[in-house]
Amino acid sequence: MPHTFDPFRKKKTLSFGKLFQPVTDAMINIPQLTARGNRPLQMTFEEHLRALVYFHLEEYKSAQHLLQALEEDDFAHNQIAPKDGIKKSSFSEATNSRGLEQFMYVFQNLQAQATKVLPNRHPNLGNLVGIDGSLIDATLSMYWADYRKGTKKAKVHVGFDLNRGIPRKVFLTNGNGAERPFVNQILSEGQTGVMDRGYQCHKKFDFWQQEDKLFICRIKAGTKKTIIKANKVEPDSIVFFDAVVLLGTTGSNQTEKPLRLVGYEVDRVKYWIATNRYDLSAEQIASAYKLRWDIENFFAWWKRHLKVYHLIARSEHGLMVQILAGLITYLLLAIYCYEQHNEKVSIKRVRQLRIKIQNELRSSCCNAENISDVKEQNVCHSYAKT
Repeated sequence: MPHTFDPFRKKKTLSFGKLFQPVTDAMINIPQLTARGNRPLQMTFEEHLRALVYFHLEEYKSAQHLLQALEEDDFAHNQIAPKDGIKKSSFSEATNSRGLEQFMYVFQNLQAQATKVLPNRHPNLGNLVGIDGSLIDATLSMYWADYRKGTKKAKVHVGFDLNRGIPRKVFLTNGNGAERPFVNQILSEGQTGVMDRGYQCHKKFDFWQQEDKLFICRIKAGTKKTIIKANKVEPDSIVFFDAVVLLGTTGSNQTEKPLRLVGYEVDRVKYWIATNRYDLSAEQIASAYKLRWDIENFFAWWKRHLKVYHLIARSEHGLMVQILAGLITYLLLAIYCYEQHNEKVSIKRVRQLRIKIQNELRSSCCNAENISDVKEQNVCHSYAKT
């Protein structure tokens, strides 16, 4: 039987219901989550997801902070928490041992919804995917998160849709996890990976071309270049170099397959971009690489305003659940901000949403009190007559 979910529950906060509606649509055919053994689930997947979205929306800094709100905050207690409440042990068990398949299902479904809703802002550049990794501070007890002696870190690898401003793919490794191998897993047919200098690898350039993977990657300025064919450069352009080249030193690390190299200058900084996109002008290659900063801005905004790196789990499974919940929250906000305001996600709109939720709750409570007062007055009036 498919899951059913009512985000309005007691119909007090319409704004949270609007934010959460895409999740309701996503859960029609979601895989069933069942309890292990004979013990019933203390928190359903729907309740778990709702709690984690609320955690990120309200910028809570710990699982304990969230659980206190679920018990004591009127909105969280009535609209977010399970009807019978949730204990710390049950919440921890849910986060660290189950639900990963369901979180990934909702994440992928919301991507499809967002793609239909959000505009394609750069159709002339093709399907661009920014690729980057971001370190997450871990605790020493997180033995799986190797980084360096005395320090533990995990790393999240993200593919980011630069045309619509939303995350597409996500992988989690320890802090030492190499980034280049994920390019092949992140890119789908027809997509172009846009990457910084950390992804420069001449063998990978050959391999990606062999695999028909498109890429736009900044390289180090000192990289040796063997020109095969020079292309015309316009005199008034920011572009000062455009040619088909081999990169690297002959007999050492030189690419086997030729590729295109574009050089351009902005604010006295020279950028060298290696690519196998020959259909774009040199200026368009420069524009496409500039968009790579959108994924940096996404990571910064995501960390600062949704508190996604405040750990509520220590296991690799639990941290992946938390990362997916943070990505789901961002997708919900992207859809909400565009549908309600025709804008990109901004902290201004997120704060406005938080205030609306609380105002609706206060209004609902006032109405309930007024109704109660009217009923009490009617009872007293009836009693007086008798």
